[in-house]
Amino acid sequence: MLIAPSPGGAGRRDREFLHGINVGKAKRVAMADLRRELEIAGFEGVQTLLQSGNVVFESSKLAKAAAKASIEGVLEKRLGVRAQVTVLTLAEVESALTDGPFARGVKDPSKALVTFYSASADAKLLAPLAKQDFGRETLVVGKSCAWLECPDGILGGKLWKSVDRALGDHGTARNVATLTKLVALART
Repeated sequence: MLIAPSPGGAGRRDREFLHGINVGKAKRVAMADLRRELEIAGFEGVQTLLQSGNVVFESSKLAKAAAKASIEGVLEKRLGVRAQVTVLTLAEVESALTDGPFARGVKDPSKALVTFYSASADAKLLAPLAKQDFGRETLVVGKSCAWLECPDGILGGKLWKSVDRALGDHGTARNVATLTKLVALART
């Protein structure tokens, strides 16, 4: 996941989320290599969070769609990995954490997820799930993202699997703990 530039602003701190990078054994990318290649491609202030596939960068030149295409090209042509990239502004990530149901905090940030849609129309893919009962797990469907609380763990219940199946490649999720670290990184 990338936090990317807001259209028209200069010196923006953005975040990038790389969907499927460094998850399991496939599509492994060394973060040092990724940072170097993104800097060569013209991104500034490139920082990564551990080996998580999350990047924070500044860009005063590219709109989100152009940054997404550029980064996907870097991944495929220079690093040999085909992956979808989600580019978000710092404001978008902060809004997901402060304006939604997690605004008052969560009991366990590692068991609370924000799933960002590829396009706002993708919210309709989760509408049927919002009507289902997932027991202790909760789902709130918003315009640009969905919020999931999974008290028994992400893989311990049915909600995450259902959301992942419904969205397919139309979104990417991060837990609140990771998003909080990325926001702090973007603010440094």
